[in-house]
Amino acid sequence: MSEAAGRRRVPVWLGIGAVVLAAVGGGGTWLFRDELFHPFGDARACAGSDLRLPHTIDAGGATLPADASDIHYLTRNGSVEVTFLSRGIPDYLHRAGILPEGKDLFDQKYGNKGETGEPEVALPDGLCGTSLRIPVWEYHVTAANGTRVDVTVERSTLFQTALRSPARAVVTFTS
Repeated sequence: MSEAAGRRRVPVWLGIGAVVLAAVGGGGTWLFRDELFHPFGDARACAGSDLRLPHTIDAGGATLPADASDIHYLTRNGSVEVTFLSRGIPDYLHRAGILPEGKDLFDQKYGNKGETGEPEVALPDGLCGTSLRIPVWEYHVTAANGTRVDVTVERSTLFQTALRSPARAVVTFTS
């Protein structure tokens, strides 16, 4: 008996089936990559988050502005940090009670300049996303329910009485 006669031929359909399975598996992984590699399948959640936030995020007493984009969050041990980009931050600050209605955005009773000496302000440890550009303004408020809310937001480099448009903000609070 010859050596060639002792070998079995692999059916062609088996090879085609393996290629189809590999393509479907690879395509599915690519299609759902955000859901596979982010906590809870939420592309907004940063690595290390221990709690999923709802689709509409209530950050520090008010929902994020309707035009908020580039949203990222980190949740750990009851603390929440959210970063986002928006033109509606002044309205958000009023709705959240961080800045009383009618008060100047840069009233030193409610906030202060954030100075780092660097061209950017690093995000809190573990929060993913884009860093804030200086200058920034920081708000520190204790809500009526006792929750501490801290907001850091980018100020305009051209106008001393305005925020960037759009501005990036970081909101930190306990849930």
